[in-house]
Amino acid sequence: MARKMECIAMLLAGGQGSRLGVLTKNIAKPAVPYGGKYRIIDFPLSNCVNSGITTVGVLTQYQPLELNDYIGNGQPWDLDRAHGGVHMLSPYQQIKGMEWYKGTANAIYQNINFIDRYNPEYVAVLSGDHIYKMDYNKMLEYHKKNNAACTIAMLEVPWEDASRFGLMVLNDDNSIAEFQEKPKNPTSNKASMGVYIFTWSKLRQYLIDDENNPESSNDFGHDVIPAMHKAGERMFAYLFDGYWKDVGTIDSLWEANLDLLNPKVDLDLSDTSWKIYSKTPVAPPQYIAPCADIQNSMVAEGSKVFGHVDYSILFDNVTVEEGAKVRYSIIMPGATIKAGADVEYSIVAENSVIGEKATVGSRPEDSKNRAEWGIAVVGANVNVGDGAKVNPKEMIDSDRVKEAE
Repeated sequence: MARKMECIAMLLAGGQGSRLGVLTKNIAKPAVPYGGKYRIIDFPLSNCVNSGITTVGVLTQYQPLELNDYIGNGQPWDLDRAHGGVHMLSPYQQIKGMEWYKGTANAIYQNINFIDRYNPEYVAVLSGDHIYKMDYNKMLEYHKKNNAACTIAMLEVPWEDASRFGLMVLNDDNSIAEFQEKPKNPTSNKASMGVYIFTWSKLRQYLIDDENNPESSNDFGHDVIPAMHKAGERMFAYLFDGYWKDVGTIDSLWEANLDLLNPKVDLDLSDTSWKIYSKTPVAPPQYIAPCADIQNSMVAEGSKVFGHVDYSILFDNVTVEEGAKVRYSIIMPGATIKAGADVEYSIVAENSVIGEKATVGSRPEDSKNRAEWGIAVVGANVNVGDGAKVNPKEMIDSDRVKEAE
């Protein structure tokens, strides 16, 4: 008999993140850099450790190499443990055959044997692509108090955004009366955060039943949770009122980074009482030259700034040469912005070079047609040549040279 654990976490980190385009060409979405020194997956991993959940299965599928290498044995998150700790679970460790994960529920189903090793009473199922700080232990206590089969973390969203989410209609005791999946005319603004706690004995059977249903898409939101609700299981919503961001699009990733520079946003990464851990690269201190001009920005270690940086996030080992301008932009590790280049409202991925007097992106007010304006994205290891231009909303993953005049 396995040593019993009260609660373990299963972290869904296998998504391709196709809406992030060139940023996820060679890495899984949870491995995308965030906030100057983090990866997106640092947040759910740190939440687990801070909540006292020290057994975490990370379910990978799309481009897992960098994610596997980044997490390693889990030491930066205190998850290098003799019993439990972090485990990378690819689709090759499963119950039968060799098959890709067909959906979120199928991914957990294929790892039933892993979960059973720890004989947990409860299982937290988490997404690997959200930015937030949350005490899962408080949610677990709420789940136990309600004797629930399933508890879903809930966030109240603006009514104008409600139709983009899976929504819940609640009874007076916060039990779930009805689900609405991205409805055109919502009657609730209580959105699911994609954070679940299940009583394992209940979930285990529903996963088996779901796998045996040829009509199922094997997804939690579409199949398993509605099946539990239809069967009359005790299901409750847990209200979360902190900062939460699904960084599944270029705009939301850009916004979530720049939120760190906004004092009105409730996301303080310097708060040591709920620390976000990361595998931080070893780098020398940043260098700010006398000629540099930096306003309201984050500049990570190893960076060298000689130019103008305003309301931007510079990751480690970024270089901004003299005369270069970086405004409202995210510059990922190892990128170089050459002399006289102008980068605005953009994301420049790892190890790319923006050449002298090149232009990437522009301010919205400079656009003739706001509908055609958007964040410009330069993929990893791309060279934007001297004097070349990358237009607003454009996304490139190959070298760009200056057009002939």
